[in-house]
Amino acid sequence: MTQPDPTNDYRQRLLAERAELVTLISEQRGGLRPRAEVAEEHFAHPEDSSVQVSTERDLEFSLNERETAELVAIAAALERLDLGTYGQCTDCGGAIASLRLQALPEAARCIACQERAEQLPPFARA
Repeated sequence: MTQPDPTNDYRQRLLAERAELVTLISEQRGGLRPRAEVAEEHFAHPEDSSVQVSTERDLEFSLNERETAELVAIAAALERLDLGTYGQCTDCGGAIASLRLQALPEAARCIACQERAEQLPPFARA
């Protein structure tokens, strides 16, 4: 009798998270409409102050950055699954705790290396 492959569960979760995130991004950006068109419509309210428009634009760009980073992390985790290195810390090569992977299947680092990375200035983070 063969044992179930736990990496398949992670793969399914990562694929589901990616699909969910892509759907969310699509809905936020107006579906199939070009992003520029949606942004123009979103920020073209003459009653809004320039400060309000600037704040909303900054927030939208920040959300876009975060969502893009999540998609990149998911793609990298799927690649590690394909390469057979999933669950190994990309910094030290040690094992990433299964509880951490269950909570964050796209995790690339063990907790110790992640904490060290978070202590670096933003421009030095990878």
